[in-house]
Amino acid sequence: MTFRQFAFKNVLRNKRLYIAYFLSSMFTVMVFFTFAIFAFHPAFSNGSVNNQAMIGMGVSGGIIYVFSFFFILYSMSSFLQSRKKEFGLLMSLGASNGQIRLMVFLENILIGFGATIGGILVGLLFAKVILLIAENVLIISESLDFYFPTLAIVLTLVSFVLLFFCISLFVAFILRTNKLIDLIKGDKKSKGEPKASVILSILAALLLIAGYVTALVVKGLLVVYALVPVVIVVTLGTYLLFTQLSVYIIRILKKNKAVFWKKTNMLLFSDLSFRLKDNARSFFMVAIISTVAFSAIGTLYGFQSYLTKGVKEMNPFTITYSPVLDDTEDIIEEDTEKINTILKEQNVKATMESLETNYYKNSAELNGILIVKASEYNRFANLLGEEELHPSDKEAIVMEQSNAMLTEGSKASESLLKSNIQLKNGEELQPSLVKESSVMTELNGYYVISDSNYEQLEEPIRKDTTIVWKAEDHHTDQIIEAGRKIEKQVGYKAFTLDYSIYEINKAYGPILFIGLFIGIVFFVSAGSFLYFRLFTDLDEEKRKFQAIAKIGLTQSELKKVVNQQIALLFFSPIVVALIHGAVALTALSHFFDYNLVQESALVLGCFAIIQIIYFFIVRYFYMKQMLSSVFKGN
Repeated sequence: MTFRQFAFKNVLRNKRLYIAYFLSSMFTVMVFFTFAIFAFHPAFSNGSVNNQAMIGMGVSGGIIYVFSFFFILYSMSSFLQSRKKEFGLLMSLGASNGQIRLMVFLENILIGFGATIGGILVGLLFAKVILLIAENVLIISESLDFYFPTLAIVLTLVSFVLLFFCISLFVAFILRTNKLIDLIKGDKKSKGEPKASVILSILAALLLIAGYVTALVVKGLLVVYALVPVVIVVTLGTYLLFTQLSVYIIRILKKNKAVFWKKTNMLLFSDLSFRLKDNARSFFMVAIISTVAFSAIGTLYGFQSYLTKGVKEMNPFTITYSPVLDDTEDIIEEDTEKINTILKEQNVKATMESLETNYYKNSAELNGILIVKASEYNRFANLLGEEELHPSDKEAIVMEQSNAMLTEGSKASESLLKSNIQLKNGEELQPSLVKESSVMTELNGYYVISDSNYEQLEEPIRKDTTIVWKAEDHHTDQIIEAGRKIEKQVGYKAFTLDYSIYEINKAYGPILFIGLFIGIVFFVSAGSFLYFRLFTDLDEEKRKFQAIAKIGLTQSELKKVVNQQIALLFFSPIVVALIHGAVALTALSHFFDYNLVQESALVLGCFAIIQIIYFFIVRYFYMKQMLSSVFKGN
């Protein structure tokens, strides 16, 4: 058997450890290859996706490539740590340091080349599906037909073969072998009782609390100024949480006899402090990487929701036509006819309503305040399916702006409630009730009064006309096309809701798509780190439980202890990351002054579900190997 054959068979013998590394690397290659497929797609040569989006895709591909370097480097270091005894046995049989370095180099080259080829093949297999998804997410005019991506294949192959070669060379170069006796007995040497500093444990709690409180309290532009300090404080607090505070808590629990001596808790806690200390850096890395993934995707999704919902609330009607001050009745009639003609051509059924909006002298607004009589308000409210208003005589209702867009200063209700409405007979209407509504988009707010009181108002200082259309359907191709033609022929005087949202999604789609892919890569890598740490210690765990089984450990008790250990290993960093992500998205909602609870819950919930599914899959294979090894003689 040649040395190359020995390295090849060595990979097959360690497939349990290498499989997660191989699959994660293959997934990373596939994602990079997917970006390359988009970048070189013929449909993009005609400008269907703007240059900024294409630059963003290129930058994202670079981020994935750089991240892949550190991910693979970390993975290799985990493997080398778990193979000390193997290196010791090889050296006892006469292998030199150079031969061990060569073996590690050949093994990594073999896995890297296989992952690169596998990633490209899987990418080709699912290329059409990914292109279809991208076509809908990116919202482009051209269809992304399947093509054979020769340039993408060449770029991916060259890039990752070079990456794996450099990583293999680097790892082989820095690989150091300890003394033979240390290598052979390395996994049997006592680690000693893990220690944790009380001061550093308290500092970890204080840093996390300070970071959370600051992020949750600041609002508006202060969120931007607090971003960097909060990130530094929380990152440092997270590191101390896993390296100090977690170990200190376990030590306190071990001193509590009621907890420590209960059933199998002795087995759990005796080993848990060692595992937490050994895996502290991995936990920290997983928590930070997962937080980045949660926050990035949550921010992108939340910002898109913020934009689209803000547009809907500011302009709830399908079409809103607002002529300029010097437009004559002939111009208004001509524009209205153009809109109706376009709607008819596109087979869009819509109800049209018009309203003369009158502004009256008021101390709250120098340019006058809009006052609407109840019957006119209700006519528009019925179009939107909103509640009608029926103010009594001598009652004025303040209508608050309900748009989701960020505004500075106090709300309209604060000033309008302090201002009275003057009638011709000298009486005054004192506003006392505030309601939110999207029926009329008046950022400064307005009043709704009874029809009888409206007739007693003085002459308005300014008159405008507003004409709206409400379509029966939403977001159909016909309505979007009609909106495009209307805005082209009528100009800025006409606002079309569906077409505006379509344009927002079209511009924002590439950003969301890119962020989603990068977030998924980060999250999959974080899960792989946990897998590495779990299976790296498998042989040692087998020996430990085999010894305990000889003195009476039952199969059900083993399952319970192993389940608890795996759950803590998998969910400790993810729970921390979910809390970090929830705080970050809450701070984002304070910046926009917009509720992101629904969007945050959806993003964080999806990641939590994925992690739970991943946990059950890994638990199944881990438990299967553990039980077959510990109770094989029973």
